[in-house]
Amino acid sequence: MAHKNLKFGIQNGLNVARAGYTEDQILTACQLADRTGYDSIFYMDHTNVPQWKNATVLDPWVMLSAIASVTQNVELGTCVTDAIRRHPSNIALAAITLDRVSKGRAILGIGAGEAQNLKEFCIPFEKPVSKWAEQIEVIKTLYHSDPDNTVDYEGKYYKLEKACLQAAPIRKPHPPTYMASGGKRTLELTGKLGEGWLPIGYTPELFEDHRKQIEVAMDKHGRSQEDKDNFEMALDIDVYFSEDAEASWAKMKEAVKVSLFKPEILRVHGLKEIEGFDFVKYFTEYSMSDQSWIVKMREAATKIPDAIARSSTAVGTPEDIIPVFERFMDAGVNHFVIRFWGKNYFGSIDKFASHVMPALREKNKQKFG
Repeated sequence: MAHKNLKFGIQNGLNVARAGYTEDQILTACQLADRTGYDSIFYMDHTNVPQWKNATVLDPWVMLSAIASVTQNVELGTCVTDAIRRHPSNIALAAITLDRVSKGRAILGIGAGEAQNLKEFCIPFEKPVSKWAEQIEVIKTLYHSDPDNTVDYEGKYYKLEKACLQAAPIRKPHPPTYMASGGKRTLELTGKLGEGWLPIGYTPELFEDHRKQIEVAMDKHGRSQEDKDNFEMALDIDVYFSEDAEASWAKMKEAVKVSLFKPEILRVHGLKEIEGFDFVKYFTEYSMSDQSWIVKMREAATKIPDAIARSSTAVGTPEDIIPVFERFMDAGVNHFVIRFWGKNYFGSIDKFASHVMPALREKNKQKFG
């Protein structure tokens, strides 16, 4: 694939929700990111996070539209929208609307969904990957519709009959689709249908392994060279600034291991399957309000070696953090979407822009010329 510019964004995710920042504080942080050279701002799509009772969880599309009104430069995207809770026509119109109010800066980050956002609301979680593939096809079909050009779609789960939307996106041909995927089937769909990939909870080794699977899928499905050159290899990554990296890591390593605990991490790093833990049930039944699953996860995840877990997360001073990002760059990441943790959210945004981004951009420039 052709060399791409290195991009950095901030993620308003569980870090922001857990801290309970107000809407005004979030908008101020986004303005700071826009002024200090970040390339993108993303917003999570969760209904709730009941394990943190004091968290504030907001609608991403409404917040991104508000962010669009106070920023000028950054791209704006969902990270990622849980498509199974919304009809694809609703997602398509939301993405178009965000693109229009932001003057062509929208990104659609989209995943197949997860039980934790569905179970308590009694929303069926059946055939999510098959539905996800159809959703993306429907969304892209609707992007190019209008009253004079109605569209049809005949799928197993979704159907359109002379359907249309009545607003065109500014980005051409449409806002790029960043797909959240991490299994063999979903990675192939990303290579087939996506304009970008946006995973979370990765080590450099796993990222490189999955990136190669996506590239194989792009060849298999006949994607053009332009599609390949413009494809964004993004990563949602955690950053925690600290003057004492070792002490901070000791406090957070359990949570990091839980976020990494998945079959593909075990496979790529040659770790044995954890006895007594059912991954299928975890992905289909897990709910954040179900403490029994949280306990099971923590017990099983402790078996991940510290060195593997630490490679996924940037902790410490800028000098500690830069090598972590460099390893991911070598693995193929060109767009980092950063969750800043810690008490000084605004200071972290500024420190990364001042002390980390320039060094990484220079490394990228030296590597590619």
